[in-house]
Amino acid sequence: MRRAATGVIGLAVAGTLTLTGCKSGNEEAAPAQSSAPAAQPSQGGQDSAQPSTPASPSTGGGQAPAAGQAKPGQTFKIGETAQVPFSYGSTKGGTLALTVTAVEQGQPADLDSLKLGDKVKGMIPYYIRYSVKNIGTVDLSYASVGHMKGLLPDGSEAQGVSVIGKFEKCKDETLPKGFTNGQTQTSCAIALAPSAQTKVVGAEYWGDPYNNLSDGKGLFWK
Repeated sequence: MRRAATGVIGLAVAGTLTLTGCKSGNEEAAPAQSSAPAAQPSQGGQDSAQPSTPASPSTGGGQAPAAGQAKPGQTFKIGETAQVPFSYGSTKGGTLALTVTAVEQGQPADLDSLKLGDKVKGMIPYYIRYSVKNIGTVDLSYASVGHMKGLLPDGSEAQGVSVIGKFEKCKDETLPKGFTNGQTQTSCAIALAPSAQTKVVGAEYWGDPYNNLSDGKGLFWK
């Protein structure tokens, strides 16, 4: 297990601060259904609210990305694209073009609807916006491309917020039905700066296989 979350803020109509377990890869999800949001602890997937923290590198050894794919620890400029191997549950062998397009500062009031109260007092939300394009031959319908974290100026990981339900400021949804070669979707991850004096300056993707490699390095955008 590459890292254990130090806290995730779980969102809905009401959110609670909880500790979450470590995930070793991209989890499989059922097709999206429309239902009213419900507050519950996040499992590090899509819509829910709770802050998260960095974890220690794994001592295990995963299979490294193939030639032409982004290497562990590789750094990109915001707006540049990484070719990423991608599997989701029982769906194996996909390939994505993953691009962090922006890291946008929000307003503290944006968090009011999450009803997190003092848990986020003084924190500033940032929105990590990224695009996902299927450049492989595998149909990735209903897959979830998460594992995107914010980075602080000293290289440490910002707390994240996972939302259960809809958060219009930062939509994070599963890939739609028929997400085959050439299809593109935009997504968003929430990162919390600890204060107005500290900014979220970059992002890290640490989905499988990067979270299973012995060096424990993801992909970085700065």
